[in-house]
Amino acid sequence: MKTSAFHKSAAEPYILPYSLDQSRHVHRITIKGALFRATFFCSNVQDFNKERLNIELSLILNSYPLKFVSYHVNRFFEENNGTSIMHQLDESIYQLLHKALIARPTRPEKQRDTEQQQHQKSNNYAKKKIIVHFIFESGSMLDFRRQLRQLWENHYIYENSLLNNVLLIIATRSNKSLNQLPVKKKLPREILANAVSTYIKATTNTTMTSE
Repeated sequence: MKTSAFHKSAAEPYILPYSLDQSRHVHRITIKGALFRATFFCSNVQDFNKERLNIELSLILNSYPLKFVSYHVNRFFEENNGTSIMHQLDESIYQLLHKALIARPTRPEKQRDTEQQQHQKSNNYAKKKIIVHFIFESGSMLDFRRQLRQLWENHYIYENSLLNNVLLIIATRSNKSLNQLPVKKKLPREILANAVSTYIKATTNTTMTSE
């Protein structure tokens, strides 16, 4: 039986644009997820190669830098022992990759395994947490997560440290867009009434002055 990735005829080649100010791991996951889907559904290397080219073209159309795309596509094959597929379209190696991804546990299976592991390591629930949020920027803050974790491990995690049982969580927040800037909640009635009263008085005074 032959299978391949399906695309609706009316679907646009649109994905999360690279120009959006999002953390880079979001864009990396976008590429990895698309390649995973292609490998999972395409039963032969020729169909997979067509789908891979389609993915790369869609990424470039959505402003992904060619160097960024090439790097993470190659990383996908390196991590899954399929580098030769990029150059030779080796059917036998592709079948190993295809079957390996099909055999991976599903999301419910992963969730069940995770719950079992958490149950076995119940001591982890006793850990205290420090959560640090920062506004992600593609410029000066690009390396903040790595630098903060390095400082934490170098200066606060050592033998007999009181913070060894503290879990550091570094989370990002996106810059506010124009859609988020307008006020979402209605102003209190008192403020609205005062504003209307002030406007009426100012308009009346202006009219009387002009007369």
